[in-house]
Amino acid sequence: MKLGIGIGWRPEIADAVEALPEIDWVEAVAENLCADHLPDSLVRLRERGVTVVPHGVSLGLGGADRPDPGRLAGLAARAELLGTPLVTEHIAFVRAGGPLTASPVLEAGHLLPVPRTWDALEALCENVRIAQDSLPVPLALENIAALISWPGEELTEGQFLAELVERTGVRLLIDVANLHTNHVNRGEDPATALDELPVEAIAYVHVAGGVEKDGVWHDTHAHPVTRPVLDVLGELRSRVDPPGVLLERDDDFPPADELAGELTAIRTTLAAAATTPGAGGRRPSRPPEPAVRAPGARDRTAVAQTALLSSLVAGTPAPDGFDHRRLGVQSRALAAKRADVVAKVAPELPEILGDGYRKAFLAYARNRPMSGGYRRDALGFAEQLLATGRPADDAARRRLTRWWQERAAPRPPRRGTRLVHAARTALLGR
Repeated sequence: MKLGIGIGWRPEIADAVEALPEIDWVEAVAENLCADHLPDSLVRLRERGVTVVPHGVSLGLGGADRPDPGRLAGLAARAELLGTPLVTEHIAFVRAGGPLTASPVLEAGHLLPVPRTWDALEALCENVRIAQDSLPVPLALENIAALISWPGEELTEGQFLAELVERTGVRLLIDVANLHTNHVNRGEDPATALDELPVEAIAYVHVAGGVEKDGVWHDTHAHPVTRPVLDVLGELRSRVDPPGVLLERDDDFPPADELAGELTAIRTTLAAAATTPGAGGRRPSRPPEPAVRAPGARDRTAVAQTALLSSLVAGTPAPDGFDHRRLGVQSRALAAKRADVVAKVAPELPEILGDGYRKAFLAYARNRPMSGGYRRDALGFAEQLLATGRPADDAARRRLTRWWQERAAPRPPRRGTRLVHAARTALLGR
């Protein structure tokens, strides 16, 4: 299906998206939509004939566990509600632990890279087949950006994606900004990845902005699209005419005319590259799979992913073979994102705490992994503050107490309650 040129729909820019000229389709984060009711803006766009594609972020199909039936059912319901031609998700893991490792479930709050190994590929392919069987429309999966590299990888990114498509028939959502990110952070050539992957399986393409700090590229979706990212888009277009191309923006939204300018730059890049012969030659042959592999791919993947995530969010020792500096960068990035999202889902907290919110939250999060979603995280943060007599200002503490009471319990937590709760959490892994 030909989608055309689109933009990521977000509530903050809903009016601007509706006003943009020549928008063929939009993409909405699936988890931000109700399963039985659409925002008025999306209703109006659909009435105009604009296609809306739900983009999931929480399935964790690259994780060791099989996909949660409830999450799959929710994504399917949103697909039905939108009348969409396809749904999309990510090749990533977002949680680890649980029964496979007899350890507490840990939430990353972010998309983390899957090791490009035969074990991880086996688990991913089975998870994809389960998802495909549960969804009413075709599924496409996105390559992600990464700050860190797994040691001992057996496949390149292009090979990994090609094997995934060969084994499952899944479509691909290629994010050219993520290819650029992995070029800066992991030294991977985008052109090589494009040569190796099956471009005919591309459902559509993402384009997004980011920023480089201290030699690390951060895929922020909060900065303008850069020339190097557009160059990767041109490389892709010289190989294939993608059915759709979409501009993503998730934060620090610019004025509508700047969004329109970025869409114009995308159209110009596509038009220029359409007349340029592709640089890639014949796709390399498939990499040889080991003749014999021990059973237990899921178990081995679970142990590896749990060790990595525990290091990132719980301060446990770094697994062997990882770059400790990069792990530190990733850990701080996860904590910062966690603080930002909690501030969005519970805006009263930074309002009550003022400039001290961020420092207090990062201190709270340092050794308290998220395990129940961001709203539970906000309550846990408030509980910890109140149990230790904070904030020091009496009026602020009374406001925080009222906020907590309205959402969690009739009485604020006391220190003894906090200690009991912490012990119970450690035992139950909740």
